[in-house]
Amino acid sequence: MTYEHGTIDSTLAAMAGDEPAVIQDLRRAFVDGMTRAMEAMHMADDAREWREAALRMKGLAASVNALPLMTLAAQAAEREGSDAQLLDRIGDQVARL
Repeated sequence: MTYEHGTIDSTLAAMAGDEPAVIQDLRRAFVDGMTRAMEAMHMADDAREWREAALRMKGLAASVNALPLMTLAAQAAEREGSDAQLLDRIGDQVARL
């Protein structure tokens, strides 16, 4: 599963218009949100907390058309609890942002 810079960039451009500084701010906010969701998943004490963090992540990914991340977050939300390997795959995708 690969990350497509163009898809997110075009979505952010559609949101912000031709304002590179605004696009950069939106990208930074997106990455920060994804990082916080990953941290919440790492710290989840039970299946409910894991699922809530995964659903937040899925929503964030959907908001910028990040389909690979949205797919991984959806898979995480379907788990009955934490899944370290899946979280590592998500982390790899976020690192490519």
